[in-house]
Amino acid sequence: MEFICATEADTIKLGEKLAAFAKQGDVFAMFGTLGMGKSVLSRAFIKSLTGAEEVPSPTFTLVQSYEADNFEIYHYDLYRIKSAEEIFELGMEEALYEGVCLIEWPEKMGGYLPHNAFIVSINPFGSGRKITIENKDIAKQKRLAALND
Repeated sequence: MEFICATEADTIKLGEKLAAFAKQGDVFAMFGTLGMGKSVLSRAFIKSLTGAEEVPSPTFTLVQSYEADNFEIYHYDLYRIKSAEEIFELGMEEALYEGVCLIEWPEKMGGYLPHNAFIVSINPFGSGRKITIENKDIAKQKRLAALND
């Protein structure tokens, strides 16, 4: 699925839509260079499910967690990790199964990125962004298709 986000407000709306269909165990792996909108998308997702007013970037803490009604949300920023094994020091293994994970810089995880993650690729498109979301699981593809409704 592709979404064209001409403005930051469009990216926020997409983050809210993703949050509305998220389920425990979902992983959103957000790929994109600096300044592409990974944090904007994550903040909108978190705010829509928690009502949090402040959603700081986990750039220095590496992970922030938030209580939603049906699960905990774990927001990871892996930009500063040096090896993929560091994710275990961050408690990611448990978070992947018990909560919903938003992972910025998932390429730092190497082979530890779950095969059933929603792959969110954010790229420049004109003056905005093109956000592509993919998943190989049939049931998750159907949930994703519902975003267009």
